[in-house]
Amino acid sequence: MTIKNTAENYGSIAKWFHWLTAVFFLASYCTVYYRHWFTEEKTPENWIALQLHLSVGISIAVIVTLRIIWRVINRVPDLEPGTSLEHGMAHVGHYSLYAIMIIMPVTGYIGTGVDTEFYMLFDIPKFESTQLFTTIVSDGLGMTFKEFEKPVDFIHKDIMGVWVVWLLIAGHASAALYHQFVKKDRTLSKMTNGK
Repeated sequence: MTIKNTAENYGSIAKWFHWLTAVFFLASYCTVYYRHWFTEEKTPENWIALQLHLSVGISIAVIVTLRIIWRVINRVPDLEPGTSLEHGMAHVGHYSLYAIMIIMPVTGYIGTGVDTEFYMLFDIPKFESTQLFTTIVSDGLGMTFKEFEKPVDFIHKDIMGVWVVWLLIAGHASAALYHQFVKKDRTLSKMTNGK
């Protein structure tokens, strides 16, 4: 297996970024659902679940940043034969996935009213405590954090978190399975064993 991508396959670094992103997105949902379904507000368990969710979100932001840099400096394997509609849908799907991989961590961070205890190792200040918040939101838009938080939370939780992310992930997984079992091409194997 090569480190860099080739015309035929993704390299080991791109594969690691892909599967790490998937695992961290799953962890992010597990922590937030655990918090809402199995803990009571203002309990230590609730706080730990929240902090794990925030830590995972920041991890996703770092992984996705590195993933985008790697994608920019690397070639992408050639698409398997298909119609222009299939190729167009593949591009739209991938760009949409990258958009949510950026939007979710950013809105999660800027819409959170508490510091992040990053895996209980060190603290990352909440957005409200930063100069960027003061410059853009407080002074620039004339908004308090409470006023700013509502639309950001609506995007992060109500639109993206509940519907859009799940639909895109389901579409992505369905497309991979379609290529594997219906078209019987190498689309899925490019991101797995490369055979």
